[in-house]
Amino acid sequence: MAGERFLPAYVGLGSNLDDPAGQLRRALASLAGLPATRLLCASSFYRSPPLGPASQPDYLNAVAGLLTTLPPLELLAALQAIETAQGRRRDGERWGPRTLDLDLLLHGGARLASAALTLPHPGLRERAFVLVPLAEIAPGLRLPDGALVARLAGAVDAAGLQRLAA
Repeated sequence: MAGERFLPAYVGLGSNLDDPAGQLRRALASLAGLPATRLLCASSFYRSPPLGPASQPDYLNAVAGLLTTLPPLELLAALQAIETAQGRRRDGERWGPRTLDLDLLLHGGARLASAALTLPHPGLRERAFVLVPLAEIAPGLRLPDGALVARLAGAVDAAGLQRLAA
């Protein structure tokens, strides 16, 4: 890693199956163990209504802040390996229930649009369950377009989002 530069990256975590709080805690431990990566911080856990089918349990969500030398697609592959290890099945149901969902939200100032990954995450600006925990750990963070995370979090509809006690 000599000469490699650490970049900040932010990961959204979500779970609504098989002990969601435990799933998030295990995912954070796995993030802390990733090579060439340091887990700097994690938000509180938040309960939120499901984005997809309403017949599923509420989600628990959080955001983790990392420093990493991994390129975006390598970090994405590592996130997907953590999901798989924790029982994530990709059965084609969009926004359905899941043991673990890890979304790469931001990677340095990267802007990327590929079949595998879009950065910043395309739902970042509209989702209270991402913006509110992100603003908790990085209120002064600016998106690549200059938008201030704290301002976006203050403007998003956070109805139904509940911060859980530690």
